Amino acid sequence: MSLIETKGLQKVFRQAVKDPGLAGAIKHLFVQKYRDKHAVEGIDLTIEEGETVAYVGPNGAGKSTTIKMLSGVLVPSGGEIRVDGLVPYKQRMENAQRIGAVFGQRTQLWWDIPVRESLNLLKDIYQVPDYTFKQNLDMFTELLGMDQFLHLSARKLSLGQRMQADLAAALLHNPKIVYLDEPTIGLDVAVKHRIRDFIKEMNRTKGTTMLLTTHDLGDIEDLCERLIIIDHGRIIYDGKLQEVKDAFARERTIHTQLSSPIPDAEELFRDLPDIYVSRPDESAADANVMLSIRFDRFHCTASDIVKRLMNRAEVVDFRIDEPSIEEIIRRVYEGQLDSAALSESGKGIA
Repeated sequence: MSLIETKGLQKVFRQAVKDPGLAGAIKHLFVQKYRDKHAVEGIDLTIEEGETVAYVGPNGAGKSTTIKMLSGVLVPSGGEIRVDGLVPYKQRMENAQRIGAVFGQRTQLWWDIPVRESLNLLKDIYQVPDYTFKQNLDMFTELLGMDQFLHLSARKLSLGQRMQADLAAALLHNPKIVYLDEPTIGLDVAVKHRIRDFIKEMNRTKGTTMLLTTHDLGDIEDLCERLIIIDHGRIIYDGKLQEVKDAFARERTIHTQLSSPIPDAEELFRDLPDIYVSRPDESAADANVMLSIRFDRFHCTASDIVKRLMNRAEVVDFRIDEPSIEEIIRRVYEGQLDSAALSESGKGIA
């Protein structure tokens, strides 16, 4: 059995429809009108133990609604849902013992007491054995650098410190799965790096399954191999991160360092379509020369480019800029990618 499994999962919210102003509010008291908002429509989802999955989509796509149903906060309007064999909204206490959650805009720490005391309270709530608590606290303190602020109350923490403490709180009881909702929002580069390393370490050493919702594409590329894209309540892509890059990001750029200039480099690639050559100003005739070639990976390969250059000059060094997942997801959000094509590319990958 998969750790998380949903079939035809749905959530419909009933929204009141009122005319504007006081008159509209009074009228609604006597004649109620409502419309249904389909936040999640028929999601089939399977996540295995130990996976780290990015669950992304534009605002209002249904990400948070899905997470709330998985955590037992919301009751589905239809379909089936199981997390580690439990039905979350029916077995909330048992489900809560097996999951952890980190929400970037909220905290589970007590505002007026030291972080260490908050963690002690959570130890009692989750009935964590003394040995396990000490072992985890020591590990988290070292990995997250919490020794600098364990004695401070939550209200005195910086945003980065609070997020690190919230991560420790979410993993204190060794949950099987952790839901991470924008865990690095608003954080500086150093803290983001530390948090990402911590998440990867927990997944590696404890086998904790991570379900990540974020708009930070750095989180996705650094942490996740699997990508799920949801839009208008439906999953439009479920597959490997690299697969969606390969399918929809055609352009690559190869940056080469040559031993000598090639004045007519453009002529080398004239027979290849969609090739663009650029170069910086050459400071001296005998200086190493940088040459950048942008190409369509479906029309030629990096090997083709390098071979042609090597026939004219020695290639001292080169690197290839791979396509960014940021461009893919931006195009999905803006409706520039065909959802049917995305779904087709993800078949059989997950």
